[in-house]
Amino acid sequence: MLTVNIPGRGALSLSHLILDYNGTIALDGLVLEGVRPRLEALARELDILVITADTHGTAAERCRDLPVRVLTFPTEQVGAIKAREARALSGGVACIGNGFNDIAMSDVCDLSVCVMGAEGCCAALLSHCHVAVPSITDALDLLLRPDRLRATLRT
Repeated sequence: MLTVNIPGRGALSLSHLILDYNGTIALDGLVLEGVRPRLEALARELDILVITADTHGTAAERCRDLPVRVLTFPTEQVGAIKAREARALSGGVACIGNGFNDIAMSDVCDLSVCVMGAEGCCAALLSHCHVAVPSITDALDLLLRPDRLRATLRT
């Protein structure tokens, strides 16, 4: 479990991290540089899931050696599925995504982060997230270096 005390807002206790794949931890189907060591460090405190429509069909193979569980739903309903999976988890849930199909999940998670990487991000997602960052490494570092998150979310 990861707990971050946010001044004026109280403790944010997280047990799970849900990640989108393409556009979030991967670009053109390949896991981005710097993601692996950060996920390995976070896996000591969080249960990590990758939930994806898997546009390129590579998520399971590319995540095989990462400390994550991959759930693939190649369907137009993946947005609703992501939200359902987030609600089904016990304990605090953080999510990181970049697409339209991450909106419903972001609405139900205790912490939601939008990544505005090389693939871009869905502009509508921004108003559903607690934090927006330029890269996945920056997003993961918010959890690894909680003072960054504390400074951004304090009242």
